[in-house]
This record gives sequence, C-alpha cells and structure tokens, in this order.
Amino acid sequence: MEETISLQELFTTLKKRIGLIIGLTILAILIAGIVSYNFLTPIYETNTQILVNQEKTDAAQMLNQNIQTDLQLINTYSVIIKSPAILDQVSQQLDLGLSAEQLTNKITVSNAENSQVVNVAVQDPDPAIAVDIANTTSAVFQEEIQQLMKVDNVSILSPAVLKENPAPVAPNPMLNMAIAAVVGLMLGVGIAFLLEYLDTSIKNEQDIEDFLGVPLLGVISPIKEEDSFETQTSTSTNRKAG
Repeated sequence: MEETISLQELFTTLKKRIGLIIGLTILAILIAGIVSYNFLTPIYETNTQILVNQEKTDAAQMLNQNIQTDLQLINTYSVIIKSPAILDQVSQQLDLGLSAEQLTNKITVSNAENSQVVNVAVQDPDPAIAVDIANTTSAVFQEEIQQLMKVDNVSILSPAVLKENPAPVAPNPMLNMAIAAVVGLMLGVGIAFLLEYLDTSIKNEQDIEDFLGVPLLGVISPIKEEDSFETQTSTSTNRKAG
C-alpha cells in the first residue's frame, strides 16, 4: 500500500511540474545547439598510413623473424613519430610556429593488432593544415627512421588527401543536443521534486490529512461573494416585510 501511494505521489509531482520539466529540457537543447553551431570551433581529421619493415634481406627463412621483430617495434615507432626529433622538423618545414608538444596534441598514432601498418591521424581546425601535418610527419619519419633505427624499408601506403567538402569530426551538434536533453530532463525532474519538498503549504483536503495525520470528517464549501450578497439582501427584505 505504501509503495502504491509513493508511486501515486511520484506521478502526481511529475504531472504537476510537467511544464517546468519540459521547459528546462527544451532550454538545454537550445543552448547546446546554439553553442555547438555558433561557438565551438570545428575540428577536421585526416589520416595517413605507413608500413615499416626491417632492412631488406634475401633470406626467406628470416622473413617470419623480421615480421615478429617489426611487430614488437611498433610501439617504438609510435613514440618516435610523436617525438621532438620528428615534430620539430615538421613545424619548421611547414612554418607553423608550433612546438613539438603542441603538435603532439594534434597527432594520434595507432596500429591494427598484429599489423606492421602505423596509422597517423591529425586533427586541426584547418583541414588543409591537417593534411600538411600528416603528410610531412610521414615524410620526415620515413627519412629520419633510417638514421635512428637503421630501418631502410618504410613505405607510405596512403597519404592524407584534402577532400572537397570535408566534414568536421567535432563538435557533434546532434550528440551534444541529445546529451543536453538528458541533462535538462534530469535537472527538471530534480528541481520539480525539490520544489515539491520545499512546498509546505496546504492546498486541498489530502494535504490536511497528511499534515495532521487524522481523517477528514467534512468540508465547508466556500460561500461566493455574490451568493452572500443575495442572502443578505433577501434577509433584509424579509425583515422589512415582516
């Protein structure tokens, strides 16, 4: 019984404050949309892939061993790509005026499992600059890795290409608006229950029973001012007639 009453109170509160909840939800969606479309800087991403092998050898029996060694060195290659030894040259060649640390924040290096292919992803507000950074980083790495690790078999599988109408990877306005809708809904429900909890005024018969803890025996209906005036007039007329 208590659970039924609790659920009834729950839905009553939600129904009572439904306007507030919907209003806050719509407001949150509008704010997220305005911020996403007008204030957040679009970020574009481009990718290039590099294949790294050890020094070439004609011995067929060494092929599998070389592949295993390359796989073990993939993490090392990833660190080298984002190192100042590579990125300082990239910044100088492109005249970006950025430090190696700043470039590092724009570059993500990854590789597929059990693969010798290294993927270099670059994000930047300017899609053309992102392409230049990706391709220059690959070229500098291809040149410098020969001296750093004596690797002479580096191939660029797919250079970064500037698309005609690139789409930004961030921000995602629809995702932001969906998240804002959930947050606004939760905020609206929370405020609704908070207002209900803080509201201690007595508005109806049920509030009286809940406040006093005793059953209600009867209700005196309010007398309208017009009815009261007519009653007084009728009484006064009767007295004069008497």
